[in-house]
Amino acid sequence: MTVQKDAVVEMHYTLKNDAGEVIDSSQGKEPMPFIQGHGNIIPGLEKALEGMKVGETCDVSVAPEDAYGVHHAEGIQEIPMEALQGIENLEVGMELQSQDEQGNPFIVRVEEIKEEVVVINANHPLAGETLHFNVSIEKVREATADELEHGHVHSGTCSH
Repeated sequence: MTVQKDAVVEMHYTLKNDAGEVIDSSQGKEPMPFIQGHGNIIPGLEKALEGMKVGETCDVSVAPEDAYGVHHAEGIQEIPMEALQGIENLEVGMELQSQDEQGNPFIVRVEEIKEEVVVINANHPLAGETLHFNVSIEKVREATADELEHGHVHSGTCSH
């Protein structure tokens, strides 16, 4: 079976940035499972894996537009310190949940803490980065009806 829409794929991967530094890797862990064609992984990688078979490997470079998007300057904002009064131990690097005008949640990171304001960043940490993957396909199988309905892989130990 090949990597195709609605297939459960298990892959090992190593992710590097343009400088060649390893950002993330599944090596030494279980392969990462996902359902192909359901947006479980970034679009550029999903497209590159289409049609691959178990045992195949590939190197893929994914532009920001097909990964976590470009870096938007307007994603960095200063908010008044009093807007964060209920948060204890506020520190740089902390992730906070916010919401847009429609009430949809999203994550922001604390970039800087000043006396009167906090600088937050709504960009994904890898926004604007070209990502370089080395991938090996370990397993491919058909997704179950439950997995397709829920949009994610169920493992044998998963409970709902």
